[in-house]
Amino acid sequence: MRIGQGFDAHRFGPETGDFEVRLGGVSMPSERRILAHSDGDVLLHALMDAILGALALGDIGRHFPDSDERFRGINSLDLLRRVMALAAAEGWHLVNADLTLIAQAPRVAARAADMCAVIADACGTGKRAISVKATTTEKMGAIGQGEGIAGLAVVLMETT
Repeated sequence: MRIGQGFDAHRFGPETGDFEVRLGGVSMPSERRILAHSDGDVLLHALMDAILGALALGDIGRHFPDSDERFRGINSLDLLRRVMALAAAEGWHLVNADLTLIAQAPRVAARAADMCAVIADACGTGKRAISVKATTTEKMGAIGQGEGIAGLAVVLMETT
């Protein structure tokens, strides 16, 4: 068995309005746009880094560099499926994942169960193996001031 941890953060764009963001593989309304080469899904990016890290396979920047136009705007669920295929080819599967969104907004508690289901499906595991929760920074720092959003992930991987 191996444990991995991942972290990702992205800035919000300067404009406000009615935007769609993708978090945990689920689209939801947001007052701010996430600035990113891909879709900016910080939860899935942290999850992929945790999986790759547990297996000593680098990080998502190594596998899906932002210098590669093939990944511009890509749905991070597609990237997660590629990471899971790589893990399977190496003889590993996901036992469980614990993910935390750090943001003042958007609020995700009402969509956490949907995120768990989507992530579990992409990872080939049961919904009970995926935990998604959120916290704020009590308006402290850049994230607390609404400048960005971050995600943390911890995973347990096991040989198949």
